[in-house]
Amino acid sequence: MSAGDERDTRTGDERGTSVRVVVADDQTVVREGIVMLLGLLPGMEVVGAAGDGEEAVRLVAELAPDVVLMDLRMPRMDGVEATRRIRAEHPGTQVVVLTTYADDESLFPALKAGARGYLTKDAGGDDIVRAVEAVMSGDAGLAPQVQLRLLERLSEPVAPAGPPAELPDGLTAREAEVLAHIADGRTNNEIARALQVSTATVKTHINNLFAKAGLKDRTQAVRYAYRHGIAEPPGR
Repeated sequence: MSAGDERDTRTGDERGTSVRVVVADDQTVVREGIVMLLGLLPGMEVVGAAGDGEEAVRLVAELAPDVVLMDLRMPRMDGVEATRRIRAEHPGTQVVVLTTYADDESLFPALKAGARGYLTKDAGGDDIVRAVEAVMSGDAGLAPQVQLRLLERLSEPVAPAGPPAELPDGLTAREAEVLAHIADGRTNNEIARALQVSTATVKTHINNLFAKAGLKDRTQAVRYAYRHGIAEPPGR
């Protein structure tokens, strides 16, 4: 590999520039605490803070940060959908999830949406710096327990998948099909193309199935699909 092809693995502080970060968390105290912590870390510059996924997507479009520290469970747009949109629309911005949850229903959809890092909120400043440095250099910034869970998932025996004998909560077959696509990480436009229907029809199915199942966002929908056997978590 020539010198011109070598990846620049120096931190922002070592390059004489800062890694520009947007923080997204719906809890004001937590968000402000993360912003304060990052302000004390070398090579980090917080350029924006968002209270939900929609605001995070908007700030990325406006500010073009290097990294977003993304919570998952937020109002209006959850962190998984926000991550998916950011990675699709602004591929130069990396996403590191920083959340309370490390269960399969949170972890795998976030990684599938394009997050390159995943930390829980007991992470310290050094952990955050390492994760940000990792994703900035093209690697994955994963907490040790997340790495362990990925290895466990890879070693689990594969069980034959099959649709549930009876759909829950009165879902129609079409609504279950849409739900399976959501669990697979697809956007409304991608679902519409796959089913050869309009985006408006897809939205109608989503509204109906959310109402029947009592779901508030796509993160809950993914968990619901896994729990009822409508979709299989990655690796199974």
